[in-house]
Amino acid sequence: MTRVNLVDPASASGAAAPLLKDINGAFGVTPNMFRAVANSPAALKSMWSSFGALGGGKLGAKLGEQIAVAIANRNACQYCLSAHTVLGQKAGATAAQMAEAQTGRSSDPRTAAALAFALKVVEHRAQVNDADVQALRTAGFSDEEIVEIIAHVALNLFTNYVNVAFDVPLDFPAVALRNVA
Repeated sequence: MTRVNLVDPASASGAAAPLLKDINGAFGVTPNMFRAVANSPAALKSMWSSFGALGGGKLGAKLGEQIAVAIANRNACQYCLSAHTVLGQKAGATAAQMAEAQTGRSSDPRTAAALAFALKVVEHRAQVNDADVQALRTAGFSDEEIVEIIAHVALNLFTNYVNVAFDVPLDFPAVALRNVA
C-alpha cells in the first residue's frame, strides 16, 4: 500500500492535470510513480521536464536507461528497475544488455565507463576525482555528456527515492533486484 495518495488522472485538477495527460499520452497509461508525485504539481513538473530534457540529450535513450537500471538496482528500487528495463528494451537494448547494466557492467567499453562513473557518483555521494572524469574522457565522452551522466544520476535518485520512500505499487513487469559483487 502506497504511503501517499495516488492521484487519479481523471479527477486531477490544477497544474497536475495537464502534466498527467501528457504522461498518459507518452505511456498509454499513467504509471503509479507519476500519480504519487502528482501530489505536488511542482515536483511532477520538475520530474517530467527532466525526463523530457534528458530524453533529447546527447547520451541517447539506451545509455540513459542503462544508467537508470544500474542506479535502481544499487538503490534497491524495484519500481525503477522494472520500468527502466522495459524502457531500455524499447530504446534498443537487449534483455542481456539491461541485465548486465543492472550490475553496472557492459561489454561495450564506453557504456561500462559511464556505468562505473554513475555508480561511483551514487556510492560516494559525488566524491569523484580527476582520474574518474578522465576515464570518461578516455572512453570518448565530451564534457557535455559527462554533465548529462550526472543529470541522469540526479533524476534517477529522485525517482528511486520517491518509489522506495512511498512504497509505490509496481505497474510494470517485475524485474528482480540483483546482488552486486
